[in-house]
Amino acid sequence: MAILKRPFFRTLYFRVLAGVVFGIVVGIFWPHVAEAMKPFGDGFIKLVRMMVAPIIFLSVVIGIASVGDLHKLGRIGIKSLIYFEVVSTLALLIGMVVATVVQPGRGMNVDVETLSAKGIQQYTSRTESLGAVDFLLNIIPDTFTGAFSKGEILQVLLLAILTGMALVMLPSESLIPRAAQSVNKLCFKMVALIMETAPLGAFGAMAFTVGRYGLATLVSLAKLLLCVYLTSIGFVVIVLGTLCLLNGINLWRFILYLREELLLVLATSSSEPALPSLLLKMENLGCSRVVSGLVIPAGYSFNLDGTSIYLTVATLFIAQATNTHLTISQQAFVLFVLMLNSKGAATVTGGGFITLAGTLSTLGTLPVAGITLLLGVDRFMSEMRSLTNLVGNGVATILIARWEGEFDAERARLVLSRGYDGSSRSTPLEKVEV
Repeated sequence: MAILKRPFFRTLYFRVLAGVVFGIVVGIFWPHVAEAMKPFGDGFIKLVRMMVAPIIFLSVVIGIASVGDLHKLGRIGIKSLIYFEVVSTLALLIGMVVATVVQPGRGMNVDVETLSAKGIQQYTSRTESLGAVDFLLNIIPDTFTGAFSKGEILQVLLLAILTGMALVMLPSESLIPRAAQSVNKLCFKMVALIMETAPLGAFGAMAFTVGRYGLATLVSLAKLLLCVYLTSIGFVVIVLGTLCLLNGINLWRFILYLREELLLVLATSSSEPALPSLLLKMENLGCSRVVSGLVIPAGYSFNLDGTSIYLTVATLFIAQATNTHLTISQQAFVLFVLMLNSKGAATVTGGGFITLAGTLSTLGTLPVAGITLLLGVDRFMSEMRSLTNLVGNGVATILIARWEGEFDAERARLVLSRGYDGSSRSTPLEKVEV
């Protein structure tokens, strides 16, 4: 085993960090120029997004075909859903308790009649599809190729599971799995090429965010931002940190291991650009391909810890800001509705905002127009909820892989300590980067 060394300034992490810093500087001093940088960020996200569907499909198909055990597939799925429900509900409860105690909206005394709903039409118009039945039906694509063209993660995951199951049931045939593995390697090479443009994408996205919304916007709603940020950080450190500790993982080293993905999320305010590299890194860490291939894509829709915290804090903030009193039973109903709606929250920027609009519409006791109070700082809150979602899905993958006996703890220890090229994996990667 040899330690992989690379000058810090040549790492992708340093280049992305430099892009983020330059973006902030341009956004502060030249806001009009910064707003024009938006296409760089949008272009990078589109490049990554076009690779998400094929990578998920191929990774899951190869994983299921290599395992060849449909009972194991069902067991992983059930364990994943139970874990997602328990942890995300805990996040909802923590957010509700913190918002009740801190009361970030208290004293604002906003008159509901003065709120304009014009700025939120793009979000409220998309809330009709948040119903449970519509959400479940939407998992089934209209056509096989339609799931790929729309980029719907759950639809692609469903097709991948069906395809993998069909391969297991077919007579022994090595051509199709080998072809899928070759195409999968090609897709990851394409992602590696795309990631070279990540510094430019991070620069454009961060410059636009700071230039458009301005750092001054943070001052007026600083209490709300601090509430969301500190609650999310506390959840990661205490809840996820405890889960990692119980499973022999150092949370801080794990976060450092995902530093490039976290920087991308910070710059783009979306966890989607980090999905392909997260799949690769979790497998590199020691999680089996079938577990990471199933847990991570499903977690992007069902295991949104950061979004859960944001939804409860934002809902109670609007109630407090508009002096709308909620009884204990009404708060319990809020929690119940959020338990349902948060599972379908989109992973792209604005997804949490759409879910919040749908939740307020369902409740009926809070003004939907109240979300206009959040427009100025939602982009900044989106960064924290996406960061929390990413770490939460990484931890979930480790735990479920460990419960299934599909986790190489020794490799994980080496990777998180210094970054060795492990040789204990059945399908070793070429190298381990840190």
